[in-house]
Amino acid sequence: MLPAALCLSIAASAQAVGVTPLVIYGDDDYPPYSYVANGRMKGIYTEIVREAAQSMPRYAVQLRPVPWKRGVLMLQTGDAFALYPPYSWRSERPYVRYSVPLLMEQLVVLCNQDVLARRKLRQWPADYGGLHLGVNAGFLLGDAGLMASLRAEKIVLEPARGTRTNLLKLMRGRIDCYVSDRLSAQWELQRIRREGPPGTPMQAIQETAQLASQQGHLGFTERRPATYPYRDDFIEQFNAAIVRMQNNGAIRRIVDRALQP
Repeated sequence: MLPAALCLSIAASAQAVGVTPLVIYGDDDYPPYSYVANGRMKGIYTEIVREAAQSMPRYAVQLRPVPWKRGVLMLQTGDAFALYPPYSWRSERPYVRYSVPLLMEQLVVLCNQDVLARRKLRQWPADYGGLHLGVNAGFLLGDAGLMASLRAEKIVLEPARGTRTNLLKLMRGRIDCYVSDRLSAQWELQRIRREGPPGTPMQAIQETAQLASQQGHLGFTERRPATYPYRDDFIEQFNAAIVRMQNNGAIRRIVDRALQP
């Protein structure tokens, strides 16, 4: 008779036949959407991707955190199979193939009181000329047309890692404004106010413009197709799972749980 441990190992191996292991990367510093807490990937997008993957028995998916800028580079080189949650900038990132949309985000401009005291900010981007705008490292603010407009207005973009870092820079007067998803900024501001980090006194900030809404996706590399022969099948199954989750309310429930105090 075979030992019990060996029997379990054989059974597990039999169950694993035909199962493809793969890694999906997620932004490690984009709360409440995708972030690391206590060594574990968390957030709205993380839970959406995790639940969708659990409904795909042919794949054993592991979620790993990565700094956003590095994750985008890994898609570009083909070192990562998939990354969440990029916006769909197809001309700027031709090496990315996108899933169906996972969630809608609302981009806004936040500015500090020093800026608001010295100028009226009514029209974007014309009234922001010469200001220093914070953005998350690796974040694409818009297409080539918008970027040309920002350059024409002499608006300076200053990348920094993560929402919290940018908000602290803004509140301490080290940048004039910050472009962010509204929910992400609100979530992180609540944490900052609760914790009261020491240092320079912090200014109040205010939303000054609402930009276009953007949808987050799971982005797949178009590079090194031989490395990921399962890509087309995975995308098809993943998209079907997301549509089911949208229709049965699963995504709305994930969002509601994440925003509970």
